[in-house]
Amino acid sequence: MPPTTPYAGKFSSCTSYINNNNHAQPHSPYRCSTAPKPAKENIYNGAYSVAENPYDIPQPHSSYRSSSVSSVTAKEHHYSSGVSENPYSSPQPCSPRQHSTSCPGRAYRHTTPTATTTSSGSGSEQSCRNNTAAAKARLYGHGITASYGEMCYHDNSLVSASLEALIQHLVPTVDYYPDRSYVFTFLLSSRLFLHPYELMTRVCHLCVEQQRSGDALLDKIRFREVAPKLVQLLTEWTETFPYDFRDERMMRCLKDMTHHVARGDEYSWRAMQQMTQRLIKRLSALGQYEEAVAALNAVAAERPASLKSKQASGQRSDVLSVCDDPFVLAQQLTHIELDRLSFIGPEEFIQTFAMKDPLENHKGFFRKRKTSNLEAYVSWFNRLSYLVATEICMPVKKKHRARIIEFFIDVAQECFNIGNFNSLMAIITGMNMSPVSRLRKTWSKVNTDKFEILEHQMDPSSNFSNYRTALRGATQRSETAHSSQEKIVIPFFSLLIKDIYFLNEGCASRLTNGHINFEKLWELAKQVSEFLVWRQVICPFDRDRRILQYLVTTPVFSEDELHLASYESEGPENNMEKDSRRSLRSSLLHRENRS
Repeated sequence: MPPTTPYAGKFSSCTSYINNNNHAQPHSPYRCSTAPKPAKENIYNGAYSVAENPYDIPQPHSSYRSSSVSSVTAKEHHYSSGVSENPYSSPQPCSPRQHSTSCPGRAYRHTTPTATTTSSGSGSEQSCRNNTAAAKARLYGHGITASYGEMCYHDNSLVSASLEALIQHLVPTVDYYPDRSYVFTFLLSSRLFLHPYELMTRVCHLCVEQQRSGDALLDKIRFREVAPKLVQLLTEWTETFPYDFRDERMMRCLKDMTHHVARGDEYSWRAMQQMTQRLIKRLSALGQYEEAVAALNAVAAERPASLKSKQASGQRSDVLSVCDDPFVLAQQLTHIELDRLSFIGPEEFIQTFAMKDPLENHKGFFRKRKTSNLEAYVSWFNRLSYLVATEICMPVKKKHRARIIEFFIDVAQECFNIGNFNSLMAIITGMNMSPVSRLRKTWSKVNTDKFEILEHQMDPSSNFSNYRTALRGATQRSETAHSSQEKIVIPFFSLLIKDIYFLNEGCASRLTNGHINFEKLWELAKQVSEFLVWRQVICPFDRDRRILQYLVTTPVFSEDELHLASYESEGPENNMEKDSRRSLRSSLLHRENRS
């Protein structure tokens, strides 16, 4: 299994506090509180109907809490009822070894060194995966590179190989099963080089062909022995990368293998059927989720936010009329974050830049399989930022605007307490938008001490060093958690995508000798596997359907509408702002007349 990053330091969480008009600052605003603030009694476990929201469908992470697939041998046909969606939830005993390469920050994973060939013969394949080769590799000692066929190792870790050798290394045999860290890493990033359907076809074909000896009875016995290993590999694939099977060709290949397994081993056939049922259930839940999110977005679009008169805007309901407790609102934001995170497939991170890589990509596949859930989550961040800015700019009275600013500062701090860094950053982003930041008279009524501390935590300087320290602490807290709430880690998602993007751009996928740069693939897998651990946490807070409905459907201002609302709240201060207001009024009026 790929080891998780060794995290140093403790998570310095904000002390929970109660709103008051004195704005008293805690002595140490980032000291851990001893107990979480209890939920309000008026919060209940009611959920939306499917028609109302995307959060009433069965949560995918609950189905992955069962134990991982056990090691299967020819003598024992035991299968677990489910496979943990992230096979790396348990940290590896040893930390990744850092070393100097052309790609900084590289981390090695331990895999058994093997000499692999592309031959389909059983005898040559087994000779490529024998213990003698592993022992021979260890003789090279620390810092020594060894090559076995078309696979290169450094300190017992795979660093590069040809694509054919990597595919062969994935194929199980009677006495060999690939390391789970290798399975995850190669299935994740192989889409940079070939279509998942092509990979699955070749793996299944090799697995079957390697058992052929020319004797029909012997072939049946040999396949019966390897069938459990093949089922285990396909189970890991369907559980960890289920969205690959939205491709009809993948499902057809899976169906063909089920029929092939049925002819040799009844236990494996039953396991394949159960695996297929779980896969169909997962894909059905995904379809329901996507439809529900689209319906919610349509509801918000049907009631577009338009600038009201001062009298009308004063009558408009705002966030304080829906929820006046910062802790409760932070809880509901965390529900939305975890719900949407849970539907992001790990392969979507790779496909964000795989579409740009011309290297052996089947572009038609990537156009068809969009990164829709990842994009929807980024859109949620943007919506929350604009919602915060809209709530601040809408009120007529300066006192009311200041109160909403103070409320969102408190919500942001509660998000920090929880470990919800994505909502925290979205709120800070909304409050730093120019239509909000220019409201100087309003800000003069606000005690900004707490806000400045939160901004310091999310300061982008030194590559977000303060945030990264807090994230490491939150991860450590999650690993040693004594309660469900302490397990929550929701990263600043845009920065996570940026980190993966620059890792891909900064390191070549292929080396000069044509080999795949597997060092890069290890590092990509490490970052994505950490995300999988975070996303499978079940939110422990009660749902409030009214608050959730408001957060995901209430209309928000566009950027132009925000600027105009800001000018209506506090008039222009110079000729440039006067010209801007005049232009915005004319533009929005013209737009409304056209609609």
